[in-house]
Amino acid sequence: MPSLLALLTDPTAWAALITLVVMEVVLGVDNLVFISILSNKLPAESRSKARRIGISLALVLRLALLSTLAFLASLTQPVFSLPWQGPPGADGHPMFELNFSWRDLILIAGGLFLLWKATSEIHHTVDPVASDDLLDKRAHVALGFGAAIVQILLLDIVFSVDSILTAVGMTNQLPIMMLAVTLAVGLMLVASDPLANFIHNNPTVVMLALGFLLMIGATLIADGFGVHVPKGYIYAAMAFSGGVEALNMISRRSSRKRGKGPH
Repeated sequence: MPSLLALLTDPTAWAALITLVVMEVVLGVDNLVFISILSNKLPAESRSKARRIGISLALVLRLALLSTLAFLASLTQPVFSLPWQGPPGADGHPMFELNFSWRDLILIAGGLFLLWKATSEIHHTVDPVASDDLLDKRAHVALGFGAAIVQILLLDIVFSVDSILTAVGMTNQLPIMMLAVTLAVGLMLVASDPLANFIHNNPTVVMLALGFLLMIGATLIADGFGVHVPKGYIYAAMAFSGGVEALNMISRRSSRKRGKGPH
């Protein structure tokens, strides 16, 4: 492994670092949206703490995975196969095998979890259930914080595996990967509170973000079954939807200002 000084003076290393930081930030948007939505379900005084814990856990998991490159390589090795009936090929044989690695199983499990969680949150948003019992509320809050951390940790595992395997495929320099991950997670930590507050203050954005999580969950499941959906398509759709919602928000604010003006 080249020395750190050699890496610091290597333009290729700097290019790889910048590319990895941008990639890790983009891949971290999914994780950050989930953490923001989940933490906003907690009492106001606990939200920032939950976000800091969740993002810190993401950093710890990523650095731990990077320190075990041999283990990472084993995650991509097939662990079992399933026969699959497909369309007849050129040789007339329609049967083939689907190979599943631990990475595939983690992505499928994470995708199913995201689909369940996003659907549950959409149901709760559309049809909220309030409790009048103060003791029940306190018990729910106490359980809610612990449950939020556990759910954030589960999704951190999924997104960390996907993120680190992508990073390993781009460079073989461990210091560059560790520095890129640390910088990207640091940016996530800085952006977490403003993003969560923005989502909390705009109810329509909550539904849009939950829709993003549904799409991301479906994409993770497809990836686990070997159907690769280019991430550029996903983020382009998210950017388009976000742009439409931004225009709607500007229109609503203009309408409110006209309504408050002199008649």
